[in-house]
Amino acid sequence: MSEENKQSPTVRRKRVQRLKKMIILVWMTLLMIPIVCCIFLFGRVRYLNQSLESMDERLAQISLLLEQQQQAERLAEMAVQVTVDGGNEEESMSGAQIQNPQGAETTGVLERSATHHKVYLTFDDGPSIYTDDILDILKQYDIKATFFVVGKEDEYSQEMLQRIVEEGHSLGMHSYSHKYSELYESEESFAEDFKRLQDYLYDVTGIRSTIYRFPGGSSNTVSKTPMEELFAYLDAQGVTYYDWNVAAQDASSRHPGVQEIVKNSIQNVDVLNTSIILMHDAADKRTTVEALPIIIEKLLEMENTEILPITEDTAPIQHRSLETKEGMEG
Repeated sequence: MSEENKQSPTVRRKRVQRLKKMIILVWMTLLMIPIVCCIFLFGRVRYLNQSLESMDERLAQISLLLEQQQQAERLAEMAVQVTVDGGNEEESMSGAQIQNPQGAETTGVLERSATHHKVYLTFDDGPSIYTDDILDILKQYDIKATFFVVGKEDEYSQEMLQRIVEEGHSLGMHSYSHKYSELYESEESFAEDFKRLQDYLYDVTGIRSTIYRFPGGSSNTVSKTPMEELFAYLDAQGVTYYDWNVAAQDASSRHPGVQEIVKNSIQNVDVLNTSIILMHDAADKRTTVEALPIIIEKLLEMENTEILPITEDTAPIQHRSLETKEGMEG
């Protein structure tokens, strides 16, 4: 009996210790559950925010594509109207101002001439997996073009940037990030993006680019910053921006085929003194590469037509807001 009495305190202590451990374990579990839930919910909220930002970016891109398509169609209609109603063949259309569907005007777009046509092939969004193919085609036809590039820093992209310059093409800027929400957030964010791309291109190619194309064009409607401020900023940097007056519409959500891209790219070139053709150099633009030789051959077949790269001396095609254009009347 005495032996049992000796052991009972030991047994009780062990039971108490086990009980304490169980209580501690239960409390730790109860504490961990809300912490884990908070971490999980934080991750989900962050993921949802990123998804919403991505959706907003995509919707903005779709909106811009629709606007660009409407603009191209509007310009095509105006050019056809000039051809039909032009009357005297010697009548000059140089400096005509045409309001586009976004409430912006395009200066120097319809410049009717029977003597000489300057055509500028421009490619946005590269370098891409197809840049090498595009450069091969241009080299085959001994044609120089203009590439408005973004900030891609992989080894292949750097090789393509160097090749663009080495083969005599013009290197233009199309923003570093191409993210509308970041680029157009403020003049400061635009300036930071611009400087980053210009410095990067200089480091890779030794060329300090002085030509620019706004993502979505200068008449885009997604910028949170007044475009006049960005125009002034580029001007202060000694940089000229270029829009377009002919669009291949190869970025359309309809995914046009080769023949449609060809048709869009050469439409109305014969009634324009200056044609800046918008095309895209992107991973999903294989049809643009397939259409390019046909476009070049059709342009070369046109009388008095010259295909050139954009330089500092090239008169810009620019879509300007009517509200910011001074002295339009008279």
